[in-house]
Amino acid sequence: MIVTKNNYENEVLKCEGTVIVDFYADWCGPCKMIAPILEEIVQENKEIKLCKVNVDNDGELAMGFGIASIPTIFVYKNGEIKNKIVGYRTKDELLKLI
Repeated sequence: MIVTKNNYENEVLKCEGTVIVDFYADWCGPCKMIAPILEEIVQENKEIKLCKVNVDNDGELAMGFGIASIPTIFVYKNGEIKNKIVGYRTKDELLKLI
């Protein structure tokens, strides 16, 4: 699901359970490499929700979180940030952080 500043609160902050937020850009090579891994994790773990923020389309939201490098991934649990990951990670590394 694509999230923006308009729906971030409802889709992420008010969501029960685990939410992965992927800050990405279409031109970003590492973002393209990590995207299918995140999709696979979510397909294998139905209780995890994946939200994506395109930093080119919603720069204000990205700047509000201090996103300086992409991909940046936030892991929320019940509306609170539990982990922040910057850069490409393998599936095993991501699962340990989620």
